[in-house]
Amino acid sequence: MIASLRGTVAHASGSTVVVEVGGVGYRVSVTPQLALTLAVGSTAHLHTAMIVREDDMSLFGFVSLDELEVFDLLRGVTGVGPKSALGVLGHLTPAQVATAVAAEDDAAFRRVSGIGPKTAKLITVQLAGKLDIRIQAPTVTAASTTAADVLVALSGLGWSERDAQKAIDEVLEDGDTSVTTAVPALLRAALTRLGPQR
Repeated sequence: MIASLRGTVAHASGSTVVVEVGGVGYRVSVTPQLALTLAVGSTAHLHTAMIVREDDMSLFGFVSLDELEVFDLLRGVTGVGPKSALGVLGHLTPAQVATAVAAEDDAAFRRVSGIGPKTAKLITVQLAGKLDIRIQAPTVTAASTTAADVLVALSGLGWSERDAQKAIDEVLEDGDTSVTTAVPALLRAALTRLGPQR
């Protein structure tokens, strides 16, 4: 079992990276957002899940243990394979997954390519009570639920999840509840922080 990799990024494209460790290149499936952050020649440390099938052996990589934990839980849901689980984490953070499950919000999962209405509902039902409270803790306030919606909106407008999350966090740190608990107000404030798209 390969549980983690630390090595030099030899290749990064789409949703695949090759991490060279001790002269051996490991091909790892990652989210497109993560692939964009891994520059060739840089050092990467990935927590990995090794999926062994009769005709295939694949590695899926994540920067945090929370992502790996949610990935493993998603794979346990009927109808969700590793690629679909990775797709969910390409659209939602572990905290957002926990929020959606706690709120029984299957719409959050229906937005993911390859996840149909039935499977989305199964995710909320089968993961209920299984997500670590540490992941759920930041998601119980109205402000953080609003932030999750704004993050999805900004991603839909073309912003990277990392830049969008940074802008949202900066607005939330100001502590103005009239902004942080209303989606339109938080979206406008985050867009102001982000400035014009380049």
